[in-house]
Amino acid sequence: MARGCLQGVKYLMFAFNLLFWLGGCGILGVGIWLAATQGNFATLSSSFPSLSAANLLIVTGSLVMAIGFVGCIGAIKEHRCLLLTFFVMLLLVFLLEATVAILFFAYTDKIDRYAQRDLKKGLHLYGTPGNVGLTNAWSIIQTDFRCCGVSNYTDWFEVYNATRVPDSCCLEFSESCGLHAPGTWWKAPCYETVKMWLQENLLAVGVFGLCTALVQVLGLTFAMTMYCQVVKADTYCA
Repeated sequence: MARGCLQGVKYLMFAFNLLFWLGGCGILGVGIWLAATQGNFATLSSSFPSLSAANLLIVTGSLVMAIGFVGCIGAIKEHRCLLLTFFVMLLLVFLLEATVAILFFAYTDKIDRYAQRDLKKGLHLYGTPGNVGLTNAWSIIQTDFRCCGVSNYTDWFEVYNATRVPDSCCLEFSESCGLHAPGTWWKAPCYETVKMWLQENLLAVGVFGLCTALVQVLGLTFAMTMYCQVVKADTYCA
């Protein structure tokens, strides 16, 4: 009986982890594609220049693949050590995500202030040698979200030491349009505009987060269930 239950859990866990691993492959593939084709689009942060979408996807995909691989091998080999390793790895990731989420909601105001200071600091790197990624990132953000500057278009005045903004701030793009009168520029602050966009899509973000948590809880349940079944089967055989 114990052996029959073990076989059922074994194949369920293997199938789960195979999908988990394939998901990691997909995330890693997208990250590599972004790094190869969109390499000039980097982070807006001057303090964390490596914190780009491509790098985050590559790290996340590699981690998911590693956890899925350990789970697959542990399930198919019925290896107690690997099953326990899979459980601990997934539990640590789950706890880390929960901790980050709690800290984010607890210190939202402080994070807001720090983010705005850091972004304004990053504006001074706009258009400078070696910062093509940051320059392109700001140009895309301002063009797509129809905004200018972090908290106001005047943020750019400190960067240029003049009454001008990047051409991506213009209502109608043209060469050197950033030198024209303020009436021809977007007035909306980029930080608040992007923040409002995220809030409007909060439901989608929440559903994604909930699905991620459910998948991780399911993985933890499979791992612990199979671990117990392996122990029972070994005890029964002995």
